[in-house]
Amino acid sequence: MIQQARLVSRTTAPRPSSTWTGWGQWLALVTMTVDHLVRYAVPEQWGLGWADASIGRIAFPLFAAMVAWHGLFNTRNPLRYARRILVIGLVAQLPYMLMPRDAEGLIFNICFTLALGLTGGVWLTALRERLGRGALGAPRLAAEAGLAIAAWAVAGLWVEYSHLGLLMIPLYMVAMRALHEGGEALVERLAATALALPVLVAAGLMNSSDMAKSFTVATCLSVLLLAAGAHRPVPRVPVSMPRRLWLGWYPGHFAAIALGLGLAGGPV
Repeated sequence: MIQQARLVSRTTAPRPSSTWTGWGQWLALVTMTVDHLVRYAVPEQWGLGWADASIGRIAFPLFAAMVAWHGLFNTRNPLRYARRILVIGLVAQLPYMLMPRDAEGLIFNICFTLALGLTGGVWLTALRERLGRGALGAPRLAAEAGLAIAAWAVAGLWVEYSHLGLLMIPLYMVAMRALHEGGEALVERLAATALALPVLVAAGLMNSSDMAKSFTVATCLSVLLLAAGAHRPVPRVPVSMPRRLWLGWYPGHFAAIALGLGLAGGPV
């Protein structure tokens, strides 16, 4: 879903180390799989709902963080990166639709949320640069902002994690850039901290239970600390994620769950 590429920094500060994402890939896949197994395959009488509300709440903010990190610091063409994520989502959509769910109607899987969120983050990042150059007049700004808000309002009705999920990557990118480029002066540190607060608020609002909120916000906070400088001492992961496993696990694990449910005679 998230592919590291050979790339150049998009910020004025030196490009940060991305070694933490090697660990993040393994953690994201494990926690996502736990979440989906508990939600779709494990009988309720087993009493494992706590895993969905705790371990399972790490996956999405971690995936969104890695997409935002690579889109901001690592890839020359973040829109092409978004298209690659979208292709995985298209492959995964059919097995995703076979999962038992309470809500009716068509919902597009998390890859669509990530791809659209990255697209919004790219627009928001470029907007800052265009405003700084004075290359964007008020009418054009109003038109673009109106279209962006309309697209967000409509897309949020159709994708997993809805409107708040779509905001995560743009807010991550704003926060990461501010924390990474922030200077040593108190005013700069306070400004960077202020720009980091919206993504933490959005993460907290995505869940209803206190446990779920805690795990989601803690995941976001951990990534923001990495952007603020904690990325430097992180060692490389001993076993790198195989590319084929990384790209194929999301659609593949849904297909495996759907097959298991079919052989078992339906949802448990």
